[in-house]
Amino acid sequence: MFGVCSTFVQRAYDQISQDLCINNNPATLIVVWGSLTTMNDVTHLCFFDIPLLSNIPNLVYLAPTCKEEYFAMLDWSIRQDRHPVAIRMPANGVISTGRNIETDYSKLNRYEVVRKGTQIALLALGSFFQLGEAVMQMLKEKAHIEATLINPRYITGIDTEVLDRLKTDHTLIVTLEDGVLDGGFGEKIARYYGTSAIKVLNFGARKEFADRFNPADFLRSNHLTKEQIVEDILAQI
Repeated sequence: MFGVCSTFVQRAYDQISQDLCINNNPATLIVVWGSLTTMNDVTHLCFFDIPLLSNIPNLVYLAPTCKEEYFAMLDWSIRQDRHPVAIRMPANGVISTGRNIETDYSKLNRYEVVRKGTQIALLALGSFFQLGEAVMQMLKEKAHIEATLINPRYITGIDTEVLDRLKTDHTLIVTLEDGVLDGGFGEKIARYYGTSAIKVLNFGARKEFADRFNPADFLRSNHLTKEQIVEDILAQI
């Protein structure tokens, strides 16, 4: 097991890809501070790790949403011997949940449907799960929409069974990720739905270098407040 700050993953990309993943070695990487709102120096940004790691073959990149889920994923990753695993430690505080937490992640790419609704589905990844909860609540208050809330858990793959089921009673899929959009999680979802009638809205940050920014201002400039997200969603329905 090896813990590494998100920004330093960029310095070790070749070793992760060539030495770890080609051999499918069952190591565990803990990716710390992966977020749009942690380090803000242009040479130490922590929001490029999702596109960087999620597209390496054999690697399983997990996105826990809370303290309990993080420890469950960590315990599983250390015990299993089939995959190299990276875990994106939540970067928005120590959050506990009353949800039942899975302990076995060996059947890959299975999403958790936390709240079943209709019309709109929110796929809220990792540290942005609580943002998804806030958006879900605001949609209910402002538009009387009971949205579906999904915890994807796996950054490196898609749950085609869940995504196909959403087609029956949803018209809009919304992805929320605490990183850059280009090459990220949301684009995988949009690509899957590309030939269907389902609309997809991806929320994340622009692909750009930022330096010494205020986190709240940065989120607002990327349309990542709950109010902005709800406004964008309602404009599509």
